[in-house]
Amino acid sequence: MQTQNLGYPRIGSQRQLKKACEQYWAGKIDLKDLQRTAFKIREENWQTQLQAGIELIPCNDFSYYDQVLDMSLMLGVIPQRYAPVLTEVKANGETDLYFAMARGYQKDGLDITAMEMTKWLDTNYHYIVPEFTAGQEFKLFSEKVFGEYVAAKALLGEKAKPVLIGPVSYLLLGKEKEAGFEKIDLIKKIIPVYVEVLTRLKQLGAEWIQLDEPFLALDLSDKEKEAFEWAYRQIAKSIAGVKILVATYFEALADNAQWALNLPVAALHIDLVRAPQQLDAILATIPDNLILSLGVVDGRNVWKNCYERSISFINKAIDKIGRDRIMIAPSCSLLHSPIDLDPENTIDPEIKNWMAFARQKLDEVTALKQIVEGTNNLLQINKEAIQSRSLSEKAHKKSVKDRVAAITAADATRKSVFAARQELQRKRLQLPAFPTTTIGSFPQTDDIRQLRAQYKKGDLSTEQYELAIEEATVEAIRWQESIGLDVLVHGEFERNDMVEYFGEQLDGFLFTKNGWVQSYGSRCVKPPVIYGDISRPQDMTVRWSRFAAAQTNKPMKGMLTGPVTILQWSFVRDDQPRSVTTNQIALAIRDEVVALEKAGINIIQIDEAALREGLPLRKSNQPEYLNWAVTAFRIAASGIADQTQIHTHMCYSDFNDIIEHIAAMDADVITIETSRSQMELLQAFAHFKYPNEIGPGVYDIHSPRVPSVAEMTSLLTKAASLLPAQHLWVNPDCGLKTRKWPETKIALENMVAAAREARETINVELLF
Repeated sequence: MQTQNLGYPRIGSQRQLKKACEQYWAGKIDLKDLQRTAFKIREENWQTQLQAGIELIPCNDFSYYDQVLDMSLMLGVIPQRYAPVLTEVKANGETDLYFAMARGYQKDGLDITAMEMTKWLDTNYHYIVPEFTAGQEFKLFSEKVFGEYVAAKALLGEKAKPVLIGPVSYLLLGKEKEAGFEKIDLIKKIIPVYVEVLTRLKQLGAEWIQLDEPFLALDLSDKEKEAFEWAYRQIAKSIAGVKILVATYFEALADNAQWALNLPVAALHIDLVRAPQQLDAILATIPDNLILSLGVVDGRNVWKNCYERSISFINKAIDKIGRDRIMIAPSCSLLHSPIDLDPENTIDPEIKNWMAFARQKLDEVTALKQIVEGTNNLLQINKEAIQSRSLSEKAHKKSVKDRVAAITAADATRKSVFAARQELQRKRLQLPAFPTTTIGSFPQTDDIRQLRAQYKKGDLSTEQYELAIEEATVEAIRWQESIGLDVLVHGEFERNDMVEYFGEQLDGFLFTKNGWVQSYGSRCVKPPVIYGDISRPQDMTVRWSRFAAAQTNKPMKGMLTGPVTILQWSFVRDDQPRSVTTNQIALAIRDEVVALEKAGINIIQIDEAALREGLPLRKSNQPEYLNWAVTAFRIAASGIADQTQIHTHMCYSDFNDIIEHIAAMDADVITIETSRSQMELLQAFAHFKYPNEIGPGVYDIHSPRVPSVAEMTSLLTKAASLLPAQHLWVNPDCGLKTRKWPETKIALENMVAAAREARETINVELLF
């Protein structure tokens, strides 16, 4: 029986990768400095796993930006628009090409847009979407995987296990950029390059190679199933003497199990945290020669593993197929987990005893093997921690549970239908056609971050801190007024993170010092931990919204984060249904919405950026989720008068299959990301005849590139051809917290100019 790991966090214990990448992009360090940082992180990760007793250790799970983008570069899937970066930018060609694909490129006389970015399955990690054309060719372009394996082998020997995204999942993660073909039809072109890569890894000494195929656990068409079977037959026929481990996660194999178990591979990994129910069916039909990797340690949360439960799964598998055909592993890559719990010295010791981060999860994997082999004291210690959590009064509050139990349908319903509310809101707000606004946050400069750090350390008094925040807020308001924005925001200078800020003010949350996880590229987030029942002891945003509104005669938005997004972007308790936790948050946000309205705020934005992210991967499980998720939003938004306008914002999502549920949220205005997709996402809203108002993002805030007035006007014209122009708002794709002020100012000035041009050139049947 072996232990293995599927992947490890790559940002570094002190977020070294984030800092190095940003310094490289800014020209403050050279490529060799960046590579040195990367090598140190990789080596530290390998040593950590080796010392923990992991017997198959992943390599090539490291990435400077994103593992899907790494695969695109390796396979030569490079959109034609990036050719000038290689031909005209000589210094660090492949590296600059790589980052240009991720972030766009606007220098050296070039102006190239970034590739589209979207969520990795149902996580808050974002990947760069491969772009495929009808005549797509594949070739070995980047050799990163070979260099990393050689380095890993030098340290780990036969324990080094290269990791790649499997060929079918890679294709299904991409997007067709031309009509007339299906991306899955490219399988016969891509497999020869995979065979070439696997052959070279074998020649370098690889004994095991992990191919991640998460789509094996999703709903598949017959053609996609055939692609899996054909691809792995070809690999097996071409590569002998190397063991292929196919990794699935985040869902059950379910109806794919029978044929997936018969793929010609050495081992199959299954997720028994998200889908424990699949084990019995798999054990009943598993072939005699297949090794089964049991994902029993949760790779996506921060709670201690219940050893008793995991051991029951392991023993069941042992009884059926024997120890020699079993691996023990985390449920998925530990990319989605913070790195190390040990340095977290501010967490309540009782609660800390319930937790485990990536480093501790490695120990849990090896501990489970030791328990199976007879080390029983580890099991008893674990039982005591699990029982402590289940009985703790810190986690369980009767008053909160009773309030959730008392929710009725009336609590999730606005007083009037949208058409009636729209008329009242237009009379109150008196906005022009194509009203302009932003999503909420403005750049968090080093000065603002240092200010917050000084305040937390006690170097500034509350009065000094708030005075400085007020000055930054007033400056942002005056600038917004000067460029002609129609609906203003206060800039959120007092906020560290759109979820953390609220979690700090809600009971039932705790916070870490260094519990960072990667969201995309160099962007890291430090999710709160929901350890108990949630309530709102006092106002959270009213002070700053009231102050900002008093500085201007223009409408000022109140800014809140929605219940599902707070849930999704936190580490959530796993001892009660997620729907119950979400309703607890919804009631807390509802109280804040009511308080903002009483304070005179007429527009309130409740961001549900992660609503689609929480969608179960299997269609059969989606209706139940959508029902309680939409209801939670409506609970949060329905305690106010019709004249108060509710906005919501959603990031990088495909809305086609959930558009009716988006409409059922009944937000007066929804803002969405559409610029990277060139307004493609609006097709769903157009086909559905979406009834409420909508702000399709007209520029990509995840890139430093500044779009022109003409570019944004063109996008607005396209949007107006799809949806009623009188329902359209003008805004960026997302909040501007991560951007710099110079690019932000130029981009927003261009955006306002584009809205003015649209008012003159696009026929709008004004309804006010």
